[in-house]
Formats: sequence, structure tokens, C-alpha cells
Amino acid sequence: MSTNPELHDGRLYLPNDAALEKQQFQYLDQLYDFNQTRPSELTKRQILLTQMFAEIGSNCYIEPPLHSNWGGHHVHFGAGVYANFNLTLVDDTHIYVGDHTMFGPNVTLATAGHPLLPELREQGYQYNAPIHIGKNCWFGAGVIVVPGITIGDNVVIGAGSVVTKDLPDNVIAVGDPAKVLRSINDHDRQYYFKDRQIDPELLKRV
Repeated sequence: MSTNPELHDGRLYLPNDAALEKQQFQYLDQLYDFNQTRPSELTKRQILLTQMFAEIGSNCYIEPPLHSNWGGHHVHFGAGVYANFNLTLVDDTHIYVGDHTMFGPNVTLATAGHPLLPELREQGYQYNAPIHIGKNCWFGAGVIVVPGITIGDNVVIGAGSVVTKDLPDNVIAVGDPAKVLRSINDHDRQYYFKDRQIDPELLKRV
């Protein structure tokens, strides 16, 4: 991982530093290689991911194309994480994702922000704040998570939602901005979609 403190301590900094850009391009070259793999080259993809990411657990699957500011260099995935196509990781600082979390297509996790004061933004200043995501979450298509957010375990976020505040464990959140709709409850142990019942035999395996 990069040791540049300005990326990770929340300060305002200028990202167009020549030394930073040189590091970043090295990681982006690896990302390019990953996105050029053939669908059948699963082993090659796994090898590249272990080289690209700060941490990646077993049995993770990421469907290309993957987009990432630092090529996944500041990304920490647990085991069994699944990401559909067009996952965008604005990983200027760290992104942590727990085991068995799933991302639908076109999800964006953004750790980078810019000051609201136009005079500073005109000069190109940026700040970063990490994102923490718990275990066994499900992000619907097109979800956006902004810098500095913490999301608990077993959270479901509806398609198209924009997460601007922290979310606790075991809730369903929807909307722009995302708000807690309700908790995961007993009804969800009986029905997986509308009136479609869960086979009780499936739960015996849990």
C-alpha cells in the first residue's frame, strides 16, 4: 500500500503531485490488465486481484470492467465478495468490505471529496475519508456511497440509493439520500421475494 500520509489522514492535498501520479499509474496498469482478461481466464484474474488489492479473501469474484482510482491498491475485501460489472472504487484512501458482501452492477464507493469553497476547489484540492462496509451486505444496482461512511452487517441497500449517512446492522435502506426503511425481520425468513416462500430446507444449511 502507498505510505503517502496525505492520502489517508483527511487533510486537504493536491492530487496532481508527480510522485503520486507515478505510483498511481503503476497500479492502473495492473487494473488495465485485469480488465483485458477473457471470461475463461479466471485463474489469471484471481492472480491479478491478489497483486492489485491491499487484501482480498478467498472465493471473491469481480466481473470486469472494474474501475478504481488506485487500481484497488487501498481496497480490503473479505472472503466471498461478489461484484457485478462496473464496480467503481474511488480508492484514494482505504475501502473495507466484509465477507460475503454483494454488489450489483454500477455501484460506486467513493472515498474522495473536494472542499465546498470554490477558491480551494479551483486550485484542485482534495480530501479523502475511508469507507467501512460490514459482512453479508447486498448493494442493489447503481448504489452510491460517499466518503467517510460506515455500513453495518447484513444491510440491504435498494437500487439507485445514495448513502450519505452511516447505517446500522440488519436494516434495509432505500432512497436518495438513503434512509432506513425497516429492519430485517421474521417475514424475511419466510419469503425471499413478494409472495415466494423460502424452502425451509434451505435454512437448515445456515
